[in-house]
Amino acid sequence: MNSKYSLLIAFILVALAQIYVPIRMILDKEDVLANGTEYKFKTAPVDPVDPFRGKYITLNYEGNTVEIQNEKDWMFGERIYVSLTSDNEGFAQITSVSKEKPKDNQDYIIAKVDFVTDDGSNKLTIFYPFNRYYMEESKALKAEQTYIYAQIDTNQITYALVRIKDGDAVLKDVLIDGISIREIVKTNQEVGK
Repeated sequence: MNSKYSLLIAFILVALAQIYVPIRMILDKEDVLANGTEYKFKTAPVDPVDPFRGKYITLNYEGNTVEIQNEKDWMFGERIYVSLTSDNEGFAQITSVSKEKPKDNQDYIIAKVDFVTDDGSNKLTIFYPFNRYYMEESKALKAEQTYIYAQIDTNQITYALVRIKDGDAVLKDVLIDGISIREIVKTNQEVGK
């Protein structure tokens, strides 16, 4: 009887742990969305061969390359801390990139090294953890087309709205000229009916 009781307790603890982990992840992301600082990241055109996979838009960002002291000190895939501020138009600007967590109260993102030059130009390209914008499957194709056309049209400004808190970043929305891509697609679908 005692071994059955022990097995039941072990089973319940394992089940609770399996439930706790995903709930904790969701709550952490919701906390970033609710309490994080909002930044706008200008997007850059993507390779037209592979701009969209499944139900998400692949995003590239302008201004994700910085000058570093010595390119030999950095490696592809290495974890880095990107400190941020906003420019006069409200877009995110990189203030520094470090291998160490910032000690001041400045906002930062935990990211990875995407590319480091090896020609002496000392440039590092950052891979942000928010490069996919997921959408409802029925709207995904229209969103892809809308995003691509906006990237081609130099008169339109496309950017990602990202919330940042304690190094975590959550992609909140993709906007074209200040309007959510979800709203643009919804309006276009209603007009097309």
